[in-house]
Amino acid sequence: MSTLDALRDTGAALSRFTERWVPDAWVVCMALTALALGLAIFGAGAGLEQAVLAWGEGLWNLLELAMQFSIAMVAAHACVSSRPVYSLLDRLAALPDPNKPLQAVGLAGLASMLAGYLNWAFCLVACALFVPFILKHNPRADVRVVIAAAYAGLGTVWQSGLSSSAPLILATPGNPLLEPGSGPPIVDRLYPVTETLFNPFNLLYAVLMGAIGLAAALALHPRRGAQTATPAEVEAILPRPPEPEPVPDTPAGRIDAFRGWSVLAVALLAYPLAHAIATRGFGTSWTINAYNTVFLAAALALHGSPLAFLRACRDGVGAAWGIIVQFPFYAGIFGLMQNTPLGGWLGQLFARFASERSFPLVVYLYSGFLNLFVPSAGSKWLIEAPYLIPAADALGVSTVTVVLAYAYGDSTTNLIQPFWALPMLAVTRRRFGDVVGYTFLIALACLAANVLLMLLIPTRW
Repeated sequence: MSTLDALRDTGAALSRFTERWVPDAWVVCMALTALALGLAIFGAGAGLEQAVLAWGEGLWNLLELAMQFSIAMVAAHACVSSRPVYSLLDRLAALPDPNKPLQAVGLAGLASMLAGYLNWAFCLVACALFVPFILKHNPRADVRVVIAAAYAGLGTVWQSGLSSSAPLILATPGNPLLEPGSGPPIVDRLYPVTETLFNPFNLLYAVLMGAIGLAAALALHPRRGAQTATPAEVEAILPRPPEPEPVPDTPAGRIDAFRGWSVLAVALLAYPLAHAIATRGFGTSWTINAYNTVFLAAALALHGSPLAFLRACRDGVGAAWGIIVQFPFYAGIFGLMQNTPLGGWLGQLFARFASERSFPLVVYLYSGFLNLFVPSAGSKWLIEAPYLIPAADALGVSTVTVVLAYAYGDSTTNLIQPFWALPMLAVTRRRFGDVVGYTFLIALACLAANVLLMLLIPTRW
């Protein structure tokens, strides 16, 4: 057995273990809540009533953030389900030579990297819908490797891209770290994306991780014995094109179908954002709200018809339910960190067992590990930041370094976390165990590079 085959088997074994033993994400959240309560009481010295009340005080502090991330998912889904994007996916999938499956894998990987850099929710939905088109036009490509390549953007470039959750939170006015509602602030100022996402180190990191992920996916395609999809299997998973709008036969129907409503909405969305960027600069204007504005305007423009846009948004709400339901419970953990001695106690532990030089690597590894249990970069950052940032301050490490190391760690283990793969698996009708052997190998390549990079990243800017 070759080394590559052995690693594939290891990935498959890991998948079987996680599918058998790791419960639903909400149950894991409650288990972490119990752990946080225990640490607050028995580690940090908080009383039982103090800890419970602190959890309750934090419960509703993230409603604005939950709505922001929910709209991001819904708007991205609306963009992808439009007729222009549907037609574009079909044309792009026909570009590779059907007799050269590596070209199909390369196309899937490149599309995933570009989409992941632009928007995590767009990547989830667009790449999931792109896979059936690729399989339709490239019948010799291995299904598992194509899926792994199409998913790779979530584990390589997403958290260094334009929709990276933690940097956008730090750039958004009134965010819970700057204005926690109760207790002292975690950070003393906003951090514009020019300091984080457009940091030269982060830009170089995005290019490097994208290249590593793409190269790993190409190397994994079997030379012979590829697991291909039959025409019937492809037909079963191929998305249906958006249905044409019926001709309205009532005055109300004609009013509903008037495209001027969409034009008005796009103008109202676009002008204030353009004005803010022109007058205040891109770095301070590019926030979670700005990102959602762009995708809402794009979805409206792509659909044209108001009813088509609303129908696409309604269909996209199902993909956002996990964010809506789970964020309040993550906010409770945030309240524990913020309103009891727990955050400071954990920060002292980190400062005690790490040095200035090793702290970015510790944050990267810790963030990646916790991502296996809390698959939500935004909410997890609000859980970790109250003790990571004070610990970094004690060691003389910049908040920019902390947030980047956190984001990179969260990204890598997305490749072996089934939560974010759900849209891809639903569309392709595959189990995570079918592909995690391949995504695990891509994650290993990224891990090796990240260990070195975290030892080289500047600790002060």
